[in-house]
Amino acid sequence: MLEAVIVDDEIKALQSLSWELTNLSDEVDIIASFTDAREALDYLEQNTPDCLFLDIEMPAMDGFQFIKNLKNKNFPVVITTAYNQYALQALKNEAIDYLLKPIDSDDLEETIAKIKKFNSKNLSIDRLEKILLNFNAESQNKKITINTDGKLVFLNSDDILYAESDGNYSTIFLSDGQKILLTKKLKEVNTLLPQSSFFRIHNSYIINLNKIKEFLKTDGYVVLESNHKIPVSRQKKSDFLDML
Repeated sequence: MLEAVIVDDEIKALQSLSWELTNLSDEVDIIASFTDAREALDYLEQNTPDCLFLDIEMPAMDGFQFIKNLKNKNFPVVITTAYNQYALQALKNEAIDYLLKPIDSDDLEETIAKIKKFNSKNLSIDRLEKILLNFNAESQNKKITINTDGKLVFLNSDDILYAESDGNYSTIFLSDGQKILLTKKLKEVNTLLPQSSFFRIHNSYIINLNKIKEFLKTDGYVVLESNHKIPVSRQKKSDFLDML
């Protein structure tokens, strides 16, 4: 049974779609439905359904804006609308399928088949990810695991120079010049790094203590081996000196 969520701003349209989904197929269970897009986003931050049926034309936030605002995208999205001009745009927004209202039973069966195939593939990927994470956790040469851009990156501590905050995002700077952008706040990144060799020297920076070349006391900066200058906050200065 596929657990589905429906988002449609019109209550009658939402009820009609719920009826069509549950009556045209015995493989769909509606676990939640919303006429308010913001409420739906809040729900989907905490819950992961098997699929989402999403209307396009909504007043406060259209369906494509809704997809862009989704933080949890670990489920397939099916666009549902009474208008056929959105098909190409739906595919560009990574929707798995596109259904015209009223929904045809044959079209719905094809969509359900696509959802099952998508979820089956993702389940295999999740299993492989768990195997890799468990292997790394049990390894004597345990590495730092970074989950970003649809892939797992395994880094040695020595690979990392520093991490920098950018609001709700962070960037990890590597010794070879590469950068890794993360959709995590710096405090979340801090929990991924070993405290013995990394220190949050400033609200906006975490540095690798092993990469420090100089500490400019008067200016309140550290200079890394890469010649990056990182500020030391006044609040962190005493703790930082204790770490050295």
